[in-house]
Amino acid sequence: MVEVNAESEMSEALSGIVMDDVLSRHRRERKDLQAKIQALKKSAPKNDKKKRKEIMEEVARIESDLEKKQASELVEVEKEQQIKNQNEHQDENTNGKQQNFDDALCNGDDDEEDATGTTQRVTKAQKRRDKKAREARQREEDIRIAAEDAKSAPKAIERRAIQSKLLERQLTLHYIPSDGNCLYNAVRHQLAQKGLPTYSVQELRKETANYIRAHKDSLICYMTNPKTGFLLTDAEFENYCELLHTTPAWGGQIELKALSSILKVPIEVLQAEGPPTVQGADEFAGPSLLITYHRHMYSLGEHYNSSVPIVQV
Repeated sequence: MVEVNAESEMSEALSGIVMDDVLSRHRRERKDLQAKIQALKKSAPKNDKKKRKEIMEEVARIESDLEKKQASELVEVEKEQQIKNQNEHQDENTNGKQQNFDDALCNGDDDEEDATGTTQRVTKAQKRRDKKAREARQREEDIRIAAEDAKSAPKAIERRAIQSKLLERQLTLHYIPSDGNCLYNAVRHQLAQKGLPTYSVQELRKETANYIRAHKDSLICYMTNPKTGFLLTDAEFENYCELLHTTPAWGGQIELKALSSILKVPIEVLQAEGPPTVQGADEFAGPSLLITYHRHMYSLGEHYNSSVPIVQV
């Protein structure tokens, strides 16, 4: 019976160590991931939008993979601990009297005084239960701290701010994949929401590139080389339009202006900080397409999402 107790104590100790090790390893993995993401950022050529898009997808993938893996590991460890606790509890109920007898033979009981000065005998079984309770409280505290850290991350703060602004309009986020085409897919989703004619991503990209070419004189003053800070040369301008048309190059204010003019509809962009911006508000009537702009949703590159009305239950 003494051997059974020793095995039980070792099992409990190992269970606590396993959870602590998992949480510690998870922290190291998240820290290592951030270092890897920073290295990927530095390796992304600012003027190579195709490579930038590929790295953005890789960052999103490895972040998602790590989150899923860590969540799965925590669930598995918790399940194993629950099963062990149930089995040990059953064993204790069955062998409780014998356990106390064996504890006494081995001089394993300790005397403790309560608040009234009365001496009480504390068995090894009670010690194990107390230790288990302390470890459970510590795990809960670790999980709470991790959750609080996640809440204070820029991504979470930004998402809550945007969701709050959408809620004022009885709207909520509609997530768009991060594949370099987020602006065009967000606009396509909004067109469908408003019951307006819609187009494929490739059609929107082609028309946007053609619009920018046709309005070069009025737009070129806003288009600079990210490396030098100087206005684009004629060759750089043409390369910009070609990449826009033929690759999943990310879109910004220039593309928003072009899309608003092509579709003849205002496009409102909601963001966490500052007032919304609206393209085409003075030129076109009718309800705006409402999309959201995110600086921190993904570790590399900005992102656009769409919006949908909140379903009333």
